[in-house]
Amino acid sequence: MKVRIGIDVGGTFTDAVAIDNETYELIGTVKTPTTHNAPEGVAAGIIQVLYKIMEQCHISPDDVVFIAHGTTQATNALLEGDVAKVGIITLGKGLQGAKSRGDTAIGDIPLTKGKAIVSQNAYVDTGSGSMEEKANHAVNLLKEKGCNSFVAAEAFSVDDSTNENFVVDLCGKKGLPCTATNDISKLYGLKIRTRTAVVNASIMPKMLETATMTEQSIKAANIKSPLMVMRCDGGVMSVDEVRRRPILTILSGPAAGVAGALMYEKLTDGIFFEVGGTSTDISCVKDGKVMIKYAEVGGHKTYLNSLDVRTVGIGGGSMVQIRNGKAVETGPRSAHIAGLEYEVYTEPDRIVEPKLVEIHPMPNDPGYACIECSNGLRFALTLSGAANIAGYVKKEDYAYGNVEAARKAWKPLADNMGCTVEEAAKKVLEYAANKNRKVVLQLIQDYNMDPRTTVFVGGGGGAATVVPHLAETMGHSYSIAKNAPVISTIGVALAMVRDVVERSIANPTDEDVISVRREAELKAIQNGAAPGTVEVSVEIDTQRNIVRAIAVGATEMRSRDRMNSALTEDQLLAVVADNLNVPKGILKITAQNGAMYAVQYDKTVTKLFGLVRKTTHPLRLIDAEGVIRLQKNNAWVRQSSVENWINDLTWILEELTIYNDGGTNLPNVYIIVGKRIIDLSGMQSREQVISLGSVELNGYMANEPLILAATKRVDA
Repeated sequence: MKVRIGIDVGGTFTDAVAIDNETYELIGTVKTPTTHNAPEGVAAGIIQVLYKIMEQCHISPDDVVFIAHGTTQATNALLEGDVAKVGIITLGKGLQGAKSRGDTAIGDIPLTKGKAIVSQNAYVDTGSGSMEEKANHAVNLLKEKGCNSFVAAEAFSVDDSTNENFVVDLCGKKGLPCTATNDISKLYGLKIRTRTAVVNASIMPKMLETATMTEQSIKAANIKSPLMVMRCDGGVMSVDEVRRRPILTILSGPAAGVAGALMYEKLTDGIFFEVGGTSTDISCVKDGKVMIKYAEVGGHKTYLNSLDVRTVGIGGGSMVQIRNGKAVETGPRSAHIAGLEYEVYTEPDRIVEPKLVEIHPMPNDPGYACIECSNGLRFALTLSGAANIAGYVKKEDYAYGNVEAARKAWKPLADNMGCTVEEAAKKVLEYAANKNRKVVLQLIQDYNMDPRTTVFVGGGGGAATVVPHLAETMGHSYSIAKNAPVISTIGVALAMVRDVVERSIANPTDEDVISVRREAELKAIQNGAAPGTVEVSVEIDTQRNIVRAIAVGATEMRSRDRMNSALTEDQLLAVVADNLNVPKGILKITAQNGAMYAVQYDKTVTKLFGLVRKTTHPLRLIDAEGVIRLQKNNAWVRQSSVENWINDLTWILEELTIYNDGGTNLPNVYIIVGKRIIDLSGMQSREQVISLGSVELNGYMANEPLILAATKRVDA
C-alpha cells in the first residue's frame, strides 16, 4: 500500500495523518506536543510525529509516495517579532537610481506591539566602476549595522534581473541569505516588491535552518519522496523553494484546511469554516478554486498571493458576555483564555448547586459568564454548550458533549434571563451567528457567489458548534467534513504542487499569454510536479494590466483513478436534481465525454403578470463519480471533439459575445476533456482563446470527445 503523509505544525500540537494514496481514505492519525524549545526547533516534533505515524500504521519508508508539512513558524515569527534585521541594497544609476533610493527606503514594518522588521539601506551606482567592488562594500557596510539578511532591489528588474541576481550570488558566496525582488514578484511597482522581499528576507535565517534540519531528518528516515511544504495559497512547494521564498508559508495553516475541503470534501462552490476553540477562519471556494488576494503585513500591501481568509473571534470555547446577569454577546474570549473547563465536557455530578458569577479573563475585559459550584469547581458557559443544548451537535461530531451537564450549568443564566435553557442557548448562538453572517455575506458579495448554490462546509474540532446553526439561519445547506478535527492535516497530505506567475503586460498578445502559461507550468514541474499532471489556468486582469497563470499538479502519476465506481446516468441525474431542487424528469444530459456529464434543464421565469418571460439553462457539470465540478446559472453547451472544437467555439463566440461602447466582452469559455476543466474565462480576444485552448489540447487524439461550455460574463 502506498501512502501520503501530512504533518501540521501548530502552536500547541504537531499532528500527522496517513492517507491511502489510491482511495484517499484516512489510515491513521497521531499527535505530539510542538517542540518550540528543542535544539532542533519545530523540526524535532515533525520527526517525532513522523516516526510515530509510521510505527502505528506499519508504514515502511518505501511505502511513502508523498510527504508534506504545514507550519505556523513564519506566521509566528512575524506575530512575535522574531525576525532578522534586513539590509536593502538598492541598485541604479542616474535619475532613476535617485527615485529608486526613495522607493526602497522601507523603514520599519510594524508587527506586534513594540516589534517591527527593521531595515537599513545602501546604494550601489551601477553606472560605472566595478560592480563587485561596490556591492561588496554595500554588503559589508550593512553587516556592520547589524543586518544578517539582505534584499537586492532595482527598478525594472522584472525585465532585466542581471544586477539583482549578481548581488544574490555574491551574498551566497559569503553564506548570507539574500532575496532578489524579481524572484518575489514579476510585477512592476518597486516599492511593494521591495517591501515583500524585506518580509521574506526577515524570516529567511530561521526558516533556512528549520527547512535544512527537517529535510535531513526525512532523508535519514530513508524516505525517498522529497519533502514538500504547505504554501499560503493552498498548494505545496519544494524545500528548495522554501529556502528562496519562505514568505510563501505565511498563513499556510488556514490554507491547509481549504485544501482538505477541496480534495477530501470535493467542495466546488462554498464557504469553508475552520472552527477552533477561540476563533473561526472563513474562506471561499468558487469553481473548485480557492479565492486568493494580496496579503498585508504590518498594514502594508505586499505581492504575496495568499488565501483570502477572514478570522472571526468565535469558536467552540467562546464564552458568553453578560451584563446585569443576562447574556448580551458571545466571545471573543474563550474558556482556554480564562483557564476554565467547558461546562459541556464534564459530568453532571460535578456541577453542584451552580451559581452565576461574572469574571474578567483579561484586564479591561467586559464581564463573562461563569458558574461557581458549591464544591468549589468553576466552569465556563460556552458556545459548545449552547450548540449541544440546542441540538445542533450530533453524536458523531467531535464537539458532542454531555447535554445534561450543560443544561445544569446554563440554568442560572436562563433563570436570570426569564427564559428556558434552550431559549438562552439559542440567543447566544444567534449572537455568534451575527458575527459570522457579516463575514460570509461579504465573501459572497466580493466573489459574486450565488447564494442558492453556495454550501457551507465545517472543519476543525468546533465545526458543529458554529456551522449547523449558521447554515440554518442563513438558509444554506451544509456538511461537517469527514474527520473534521484533522481536516487541515489531511489537506497537507492531499495538497497539490502549485505555483503562480504574474507579469505586468499591457494589451497582452497571444504569445505573451502562452509564455506566462509555460513559465508557470515549468515552475510547477521544477517544484516537484509530474509533467503529465500539471494543469494551468490563465487570468487576464485588464484593469491592472496583469497576466496571471496558476499551475497545479501532483507529485506522481497515480496508478489508477481516484474513482471508486461510476454511477449510472439515472443516479447522476438524481444527484443533480437534489442539488438544483428540481424534479429529475426535467433534467437532460446535453453533452458528455465519458468522464464528465453536462446536465441542464430549461428554467422559465415570468414577470409583470406573465408579460415578460425569460428562459435560462442552468448547468451542473458532474463527473462519473457523482461530484459536481462546475455549476452555472445559465450556460450554453456543445458536444464537440478535439478536431472540431474551434468550429464549435466559433459558433459560441458569435452567439454570446457582447459588443458595447466599452469594447468587446467575450463569454467565459470552458473546455472539458476527460476530467480536466480548462478554464479560458477572462480572455480578451478570440485569438487568445484559440491559442491557449490549442496549447492545452496539444497531445490529445483528434477524435477525443470534449464538452464546450460557456456563459455570458453577466451570467457567470
